[in-house]
Amino acid sequence: MASKYIALPNGVSENTFDAAINEFRAVLGEASVLTSAAQLTPYIKTMMPVPDAEHAPSAALLATTVEQIQKIVGICNRYKVPVWTISTGKNLGYGSAAPAERGQVVLDLKRMNRILEVDKDLAYALVEPGVTYKQLYDYIAEHKLGLWLSFPAPSAIAGPVGNTLDRGVGYTPYGEHFMYACGMEVVLANGEVLRTGMGSMPNSNTWQVFKWGYGPYLDGIFTQSNYGIVTKLGFWLMPAPPAFKPFVIQYQNEDDIVEIVETIRPLRINGVIPNAVVIAHALYEAPVKARRSDYVKGPGSIPDEAVRQITKDHNLGIWNVYAALYGTPEQIEVNWKIVTQAFGKSGKAKILTEEEAAADPAFVYRAKLMRGEMTLQEFSLYNWRGGGGSMWFAPVSQARGSETLKQMALTKQILGKHGLDYSGEFIVGMRDMHHVVDVLYDKTNPEQVKAAYQCFDELVTTFSAQGYGIYRVNTAFMDKVADTYGPVQRNVNKILKKALDPNGILAPGKSGIR
Repeated sequence: MASKYIALPNGVSENTFDAAINEFRAVLGEASVLTSAAQLTPYIKTMMPVPDAEHAPSAALLATTVEQIQKIVGICNRYKVPVWTISTGKNLGYGSAAPAERGQVVLDLKRMNRILEVDKDLAYALVEPGVTYKQLYDYIAEHKLGLWLSFPAPSAIAGPVGNTLDRGVGYTPYGEHFMYACGMEVVLANGEVLRTGMGSMPNSNTWQVFKWGYGPYLDGIFTQSNYGIVTKLGFWLMPAPPAFKPFVIQYQNEDDIVEIVETIRPLRINGVIPNAVVIAHALYEAPVKARRSDYVKGPGSIPDEAVRQITKDHNLGIWNVYAALYGTPEQIEVNWKIVTQAFGKSGKAKILTEEEAAADPAFVYRAKLMRGEMTLQEFSLYNWRGGGGSMWFAPVSQARGSETLKQMALTKQILGKHGLDYSGEFIVGMRDMHHVVDVLYDKTNPEQVKAAYQCFDELVTTFSAQGYGIYRVNTAFMDKVADTYGPVQRNVNKILKKALDPNGILAPGKSGIR
């Protein structure tokens, strides 16, 4: 007889799950426990090249309080029901809202969306998981607080808790988001509530201003993990600077990436350029202005001559370097002179200010990201090929030009082998770079689905063999990436999991941890 659920948790019978569902309803109410196929549709669809059914949840729970979450983990422990927690569920290139494994219950915290505190003088916020960047942005604007947010490209629809816990990045000087996190509240698998850092101390008023507290620093183990459910997060905000000067520098040859990175690195390490610098390939920027079908038809990756034509038609460089200067007009004037002299030495760079690039839609959306303004323009990427398939491939490298050229050439070669386009950017931190490549394919085309899976698998295998670690990955490849970091790390993660979550109920499979 067919089950009334679209999926069941691994090892849990339908009768046992019925009992768990009844208890969830007693805690949350009938309307906040979703079990029908129609209700669960938003939690099933992924952009990965695997059948969505492999990630189908058994139910979704809409909690609104810490006390409800405590009761939920108690029920999950009793019935051995695994629970996959999401905040806004907009982690699109890394798996969306679907659980890592079929049959897990999704704990959706989007209704826990209170902005608990924003301190203008000390420039920090304390929020719940369901708070979106747009919600916080509007709050800051409404109260005229003079503070800036840093957020990833999906800005408005994503949220600071989920993005920070997955160690996402943004584009202002506060763009390394976990670096600016300060204090968490975490519901542990046994139902206890931990406040990290200074928050563990009764009557503390320094929870959001001093990260470390006393003893081991615990916040890190709750990022990219499944050791607890974070219900509050504090983080620092950037005071609005007196002046802001965004700019773009264009180069016309792919091997110019060596000069670009060698020029940027000292400017970043010395703080002349204070924000993460984006070096975007032409095909990463092209979807803002063009469609792939205007330049190439049929299967296979786009030829270099078509890419060159796109740069000519739409005033793009092969590489487009986006950065900004922040501070007083006097500070910016001094640093602008340093920047223009550094990039002007070879004669290859075309330097454009905001005044010169104001009509360029690619520049406009980049400038908005760098000054903490909402934009969803980067989703134009998903229209490049069509068909709704996307996975972000994100290896890390040293901030050296030679490393960049090597990674770009290797990525292009593997993508081309599988008939896919290179759509990538390098984000220069201080001494590191995130190489972010969007593997785009048509999910309605079975041949492209197969090619995309094989391509991503080869990318992970090849890059890890050469010592390039992937810092973040979609749910279909979490185990494979975890393996690349070696057995000792996996075993330590397992020991921590067993200690903090002996029944293994919290998000089994997250980052390869069970």
